[in-house]
Formats: sequence, structure tokens, C-alpha cells
Amino acid sequence: MKVFLQNIMRVMLEAEAKLVLRKYKPKIIAVIGTVGKTGAKDAIFSVTKEALVADKSKKSFDNEAGLGGSILGHDKGAPTFFFYVRNLIRGLVLLATREHYPKWLVLDIGADKPGNISRIAKWLHPEIVIFTSFSPVPTHIEFFESAEGLLEEKAIFVKALKSSGVLILNADDEQVLSMQARTKATSITYGFSERAMFRASNMNIVYEDNKPTGVTFKFEYEGNVFPVTMPGVLGIQPVYSALSALSLGVYLKLNIVEMINALSGHDSAPGRMRILTGIKGATVIDDSSNSSPISALSALQALSSIKTIGRKITVLGDMLELGKFTIEEHRKIGIIVGQESDILVAVGPRAKYIVEGALESGMKKKNIIEFDNSLSAGKYLEGIIKKDDIVLVNGSASMRLENVVKEIMWNQEDASRLLVRQGE
Repeated sequence: MKVFLQNIMRVMLEAEAKLVLRKYKPKIIAVIGTVGKTGAKDAIFSVTKEALVADKSKKSFDNEAGLGGSILGHDKGAPTFFFYVRNLIRGLVLLATREHYPKWLVLDIGADKPGNISRIAKWLHPEIVIFTSFSPVPTHIEFFESAEGLLEEKAIFVKALKSSGVLILNADDEQVLSMQARTKATSITYGFSERAMFRASNMNIVYEDNKPTGVTFKFEYEGNVFPVTMPGVLGIQPVYSALSALSLGVYLKLNIVEMINALSGHDSAPGRMRILTGIKGATVIDDSSNSSPISALSALQALSSIKTIGRKITVLGDMLELGKFTIEEHRKIGIIVGQESDILVAVGPRAKYIVEGALESGMKKKNIIEFDNSLSAGKYLEGIIKKDDIVLVNGSASMRLENVVKEIMWNQEDASRLLVRQGE
């Protein structure tokens, strides 16, 4: 009965969302990928919200209900009974009155099961589609017959793109770049490679008092070069997010200086390579929002590039929804950790394969500590952390590694604002 009622409400929610789109006619920017979607969505919103009167989905959803909530304006919280009721009421208000509604909507589109995107693509037709990156071993693979099946599911949105629209692609990802051949619409590319139309170069870490505080890079296109600084984040993924936003902005003829200033004042989403001040003078790199092999690798590469006089401590939780790749991918990450970190804190049952990889690469057993849950790991770290340590925290959402971050961050009173999953 509960499932039946939920399905009825989902259909009603989708119907209202369609009617709201038909009434207010906002232009849609759809962000798709297995890595970097939320970061790109947030960066795009930062550079478009004033100039284009834009709004964005507040959370990342992998279903039609969440997307309907984003369109109706109440997408916070899980799709519970009250979630549906709030959004259905909001939809009726939007349809019965003439309210101020965004002229543009920035929506990230996910697929956790076959058919998710194909159902959405039947009624959502964006002006702009942005592909971020596809993980070689994608998450949600256990629900698809193959990685190719997941790729084809996400590629459906290329066909949903309006003929007058534009496709924006990460040129550094071959699978993403292959989307060019699937449409006759205009396409533009971004990335670090020479073939990218909008290119990043000279990426460096910014330091203050021997501590990392952000990244800087040069944004290049058509002979123009602009310096960009992104405070409070580390790694290559925030730069890709900025590139996607700047590429879109240039295409839409937005002011480049204003866009760069917006990104310089932009707060990255919680739990995505965010730099936080730790206790006892340590630095915490909070990447606890979610994890996959490619995001964990990217986080470890960022950790490797940091210059520090302290220790490098890596806290890694299970990476979920990898299906048959689970053991192999955890071991691969472990091998890298063993080469880049002084201490490994492993959390969860699958993390034992990370430990195996770390031992295989030569890490000493005394420098590896295993825990069943994030609360115990956080308490342990609180006791061993020292001045100038760099602590990287990365794991899938269900591992709740934000609990580790909360235990070792300096300003715990700001946890509700700075960390993921802090709602009721």
C-alpha cells in the first residue's frame, strides 16, 4: 500500500512539474555525469544566478520525484510522504497564481537504475546539456548489465537536447567527448588538454602560513588568458567545475570578469574537497559527500601534491555500488594510499581491501587502523591528530564519514553549515 501510494504521488508530482514548466517556460541547463555533477551545478549557478535570474536543484537526486521537487522549489529532504505533500501544495500554488519564477533552472540529472533518465527525457528538454566526467568504473554499476549500459542511459539526454541548444563536454574524458557524434546541435569543450576550446593551465595550490588554502589556474580561450583563484577547495574536480561554468558563461556572452569574481567568492558544496581548519592546528580536506574510484583517486592525487611539514593521514570508507569491481577497486586505491600517506584509517567492511592494497605497497601495519564505523574512527583521530597534519576524509555517503570530520574540525558549532547530511 505504501509503495502504491508513493507511486501515485510521484505521478502527480511529475504532472505538476510538467505544467509548471509549460506555464513559466524556464530555460533548462542539465548537468550529467558520474563525477563532478554537483560541483559543476553549483559553479554554474554562481556565475548565472544574477545575470540570468537562475535557480538550481538544492540536492542531487537520481529519480523523477527529486527532479520534480527541484522544479517546484522544495527539493530538500528525502522523498518521504511529507516531501510529496509539500511539493504538491507548492505546485498547486504555482499553477493557481502568477509568482516570480526563475528564468533558468540548473538541474543535475542522475541515474541509479535503468530507465531513470529515459523517463525524464520524455518530458524535460533542456537548452543546454553539460557532461562532466564518466568514471571508468562507474557507481550504480550493480544495477546495470554493464558500464556501457549506464553510459547509454546517460547519453539519452543528448537526444533530449533542443535542436537549437548547446552541448558542453569535458574534452579530457573520451567517453564524454564521444557524445559529440550523437547530436547535430552545437557543441563546445573544456578541459586541460590542447584540444579543449576552453582550457585550464598552470594549476597550483595556494598556501598561507604553510597550509593549503585553495587552488589557482589560468583560464584560456581564443587567445585570452585570465587568472582564476578558487579558495577553500583542492584538487582537479573543482577546476573542472569552474571550467564548465566559465565555458557556459562565455557561450552565453556573460561578463568574464564578473564570472571569475563569482567563482572566487563561491563556496563549494560541503563534503567535496573542501578545506576546513582542524583541531590542534591540523588541516582537514573534507571529501565525505560520496566516493567512487575516480573521485578517491582524484582526492589522493590532490593530497600527494600538497607540501607539508606534518603527516598525511588518509581516512577512507567503503566505496559502494561497484558490483563485481568492489574488491579490485578498493585494492587499487589501497596501493596508492600506501605510497602517498603516513597513516591510513579504514572504515567499513569493504575497506579491508584498501588495507590489503596498502600493505601490498609497503605501508607498515602499525600505521593502519581499521574501524567498523565513522564515530569510532573520529574519536580515534581526535586523540592522535597533531599540528600541521593534513587529514583527507573520503568515502561513500552511507559510510557517514562526515562524523569523522565533525570530530576533528575546529569550529564544530558550524557543522550544520559546513558539513553534508546535517539536516534532521
